[in-house]
Amino acid sequence: MKMVAPWTRFYSNSCCLCCHVRTGTILLGVWYLIINAVVLLILLSALADPDQYHFTSSELGGDFEFMDDANMCIAIAISLLMILICAMATYGAYKQHAAWIIPFFCYQIFDFALNTLVAVTVLVYPSSVQDYIRQLPPNFPYKDDIMSVNSTCLVLIILLFISIILTFKGYLISCVWNCYRYINGRNNSDVLVYVTGNDTTVLLPPYDDATVTGAANGLPSSSLDSPNTETSQQPG
Repeated sequence: MKMVAPWTRFYSNSCCLCCHVRTGTILLGVWYLIINAVVLLILLSALADPDQYHFTSSELGGDFEFMDDANMCIAIAISLLMILICAMATYGAYKQHAAWIIPFFCYQIFDFALNTLVAVTVLVYPSSVQDYIRQLPPNFPYKDDIMSVNSTCLVLIILLFISIILTFKGYLISCVWNCYRYINGRNNSDVLVYVTGNDTTVLLPPYDDATVTGAANGLPSSSLDSPNTETSQQPG
């Protein structure tokens, strides 16, 4: 009788587009990798040509610059860190190294917590939305149209939009978590086969390699299916 590992009963191995969670995690890691690589290229080009991305205080309607050298260096460092984390997740899912996925999963949790905090802030302090819109530059697109919308409707629209984003991000978190559990379960679910014949007890490797090892030890292949064959889960 075919044995089913217990870790396969509590979650799904498939994600959107009916692909495996490993495939979904690899695609997600590559997508984040491309986005952060594009952001890094933009930041490097801005660092090489500061005048191209320099905005004066009058253009922003405030007393600060859009991006100075310190903020640029911090943004570049964050982009490099994100590229490293996404590359680790992609490599870990491809090579089935569960530990390599943990940093990307932690980043997803942190990002989800930030978005949740924004939603709570909008819900508790609805007037903060109007205050934030007033602080936008005068030439911001559709600023006057947004300000003309009823404050209650504006808050509901923003909450609906954030809820959709949180739902999508939560689904992606579940996909990566299921991938981690799948890989971790595969690596820890080696089945040890004990074959008892005459007065000898032989410890064989998992079932896939049992026939080869049994032949090498001089055991008949029929002994693998005999009633005296016992299986046990290797202790973690």
